[in-house]
Amino acid sequence: MTRVASISTLAAALMFATSAVAQVSATPPAAQKSEPEKPAAKPKTKPHTVTKKPPAPAATPTPAATAAPAPDDPNVDRVYGAYQRGQYKTAFDLATARAQAGDPKAMTMLGELYANELGVRRDDAKAVAWYKRAADAGDREAMFALAMMRIAGRGAPADRLEAVKLLAAAAKLGEPKAAYNLALLYLDGQTLPQDLKRAAELLRLAADAGNPEAQYALATFYKEGTGVEKDLEKAVRLLQAAALADNVDAEVEYAIALYNGTGTPKNQPAAVALLRKAALQNSPIAQNRLARVLVTGQGAPMDKIEGLKWHVIAKTSGKGDLFLDEALAQLSPEDRAKVEDAARRWLNVK
Repeated sequence: MTRVASISTLAAALMFATSAVAQVSATPPAAQKSEPEKPAAKPKTKPHTVTKKPPAPAATPTPAATAAPAPDDPNVDRVYGAYQRGQYKTAFDLATARAQAGDPKAMTMLGELYANELGVRRDDAKAVAWYKRAADAGDREAMFALAMMRIAGRGAPADRLEAVKLLAAAAKLGEPKAAYNLALLYLDGQTLPQDLKRAAELLRLAADAGNPEAQYALATFYKEGTGVEKDLEKAVRLLQAAALADNVDAEVEYAIALYNGTGTPKNQPAAVALLRKAALQNSPIAQNRLARVLVTGQGAPMDKIEGLKWHVIAKTSGKGDLFLDEALAQLSPEDRAKVEDAARRWLNVK
């Protein structure tokens, strides 16, 4: 496998998820070679300064400011509880009363509900107004959500400079998603001067707070020595943490590290299990690597039918492989039909 991304094509894929829940991922899917060898490749990166073509960014991110309940205020707990249960109209009514009494968390919740059309008709202008009131009152999640609205130009004309100020303020207050997205801006080098060391610092803040996207991005920094001293062991630990949080790209790269024993003891059974998990989550890279493992029998019992099924599936996403094409061509007509039937069934179900 080849290195998945380098800090130079991620910059082109800078994208913000205006959701406090679903964070942005500037992580492009790793590009790999098609050699018939074991799935060894340097995993990809996630920050934007890498040499890899990132996945297409989501069209218009939706800001979802997660209004965390204040443990010492049972009224706010009721608002958040209703929100979590999907009782958005109840959450709206409760939050309105609390917001009118000056509670910033309730204001943030109203911004969330208006921004995402939950329990009320979508109204970006009202969402921005409530987020701004909460942000002015010091709520870090409102600052983050408002920044995302400013970047997307929702509820008001786009204003990236104001968004930067809001992200910086929220990051200073410990909001990991704000730190992550601000790091992307320092990587992108367009809204802000490119500053890889500052980006690494911000990614570390978000990664330490458990943000899987930041963990994956920072792993790339350590793997390539970007903004930090190169350290493969730290990179692998971060990949492991992000993989445990179900970051699919991290699962693939961590699997590759385990398969090859790069920065961690070799563990091919665990690597194959992770590749299988990521393949089932529709990662073309994982599908391709798993196909090679199964077709060659390197790291798992040989199973050409199953392996070539994953090859056919990966090709539908543009991940071709000449070696596997040749293996498929060498099958008997009966076995080839089995492969195509298995791939068709999987594609129709997923």
